[in-house]
Amino acid sequence: MDLLTIIFLILCLIIGYFIGQKIGILKRDKHWESQLPGHRKDAIMKSRAVLSGFFSEQLSPYLPDFPFNPNEVRFIGKPVDFLVFKGMDEKKIDEVVFVEVKSGNSNLNKIQKSLKDAIENKKVRWEEYRVPDNLTKGRGMDFEDNI
Repeated sequence: MDLLTIIFLILCLIIGYFIGQKIGILKRDKHWESQLPGHRKDAIMKSRAVLSGFFSEQLSPYLPDFPFNPNEVRFIGKPVDFLVFKGMDEKKIDEVVFVEVKSGNSNLNKIQKSLKDAIENKKVRWEEYRVPDNLTKGRGMDFEDNI
């Protein structure tokens, strides 16, 4: 083979490679364009489910079958939806209840399960934290001191 034939073959290989690459890109793009409506629909459905769950959580204390007084319910959001301070309306809290609202087929996540286990195993306690006096009595509150 002469040099001109080899150069021609190499040139054909290079051109073939780039044409193949362009055809592959076009096929890939066409494939994803056909898949996109399905992915969009799926994303919209999941978004609706999340929003529906969020609204259900927020409104649940005001639903007729909610077992607690809405005035005694405080929204937390994570790791559980609500804390209920039973008796707070009568100025004497008798019980604190952790409430997680679920809808549809949803289940407790790993953190919620561990919290439930800690509560059921009575691994709950009270702790009081006092802010140091020098932070609350003027001296520590001067703007220049905190720069």
